[in-house]
Amino acid sequence: MRWSEVRKTYPDQWIVVEALEAHTTPDSRRQLDQLAVIDRCPDGTAAMRLYRSLHRQYPLREFYFIHTSRTEPDIIERQWLGIRRGNALISER
Repeated sequence: MRWSEVRKTYPDQWIVVEALEAHTTPDSRRQLDQLAVIDRCPDGTAAMRLYRSLHRQYPLREFYFIHTSRTEPDIIERQWLGIRRGNALISER
């Protein structure tokens, strides 16, 4: 589905989606071309919990939680600098 279809099907709701096709624009915005709606949620907190659970289970898949009142998802891609704690090597001397 495209974002406009998602908005018509799930008006004014919190949802968790998976990006099936997406790309990054030159200004670092994530453009979601094809989406799959995973679930509807009663509020933003529940949507964030579901997102976290899915992200832990499937870390290589691209999930988002978003409210359908937005005309566009408007997702900005940020570059992380440094080392994530889970991937850091610890040396004992």
